[in-house]
Amino acid sequence: MNDFLTLDKQLCFAVYETSAEFTKLYKNVLKPFSLTYPQYLVLLTLWERDKITMKELGDQVNLGTGTLTPMINRMQNNGWLRKERSKEDERKVYILLEKKAHTEKSNITQKVLKEIDGCNISLTEYEELMIRLNDLKQKLKNRETSNI
Repeated sequence: MNDFLTLDKQLCFAVYETSAEFTKLYKNVLKPFSLTYPQYLVLLTLWERDKITMKELGDQVNLGTGTLTPMINRMQNNGWLRKERSKEDERKVYILLEKKAHTEKSNITQKVLKEIDGCNISLTEYEELMIRLNDLKQKLKNRETSNI
């Protein structure tokens, strides 16, 4: 059992190190576009469905308004998106992509795909990793709710 307590046997550390490697990969890919990884996640979300509320966006990318608001402001200042207040309910703020985000989508996604491809992960392996990570995430979430 003591063997389990070594650093190299800790799943949390393996996930941490893997996350750090992904952060490096995306930092290098996104740097020419002056984007951060969380900003890329915002773009991915809006490329799937443009004109969503700030709350919906925060829920999608799992960021609170304290983190999301300044990031959205920076992205707006850099021409990626714009905020639009709802005419029906002024408390709602919609986020919409600007032309730059549509124009650069192909360049960004091509560069990301090239880097991921360079990791030599087969499609089958990629899909299997996604399933296993989503299962792990759900098990961790279920643990949280069962202990409350």
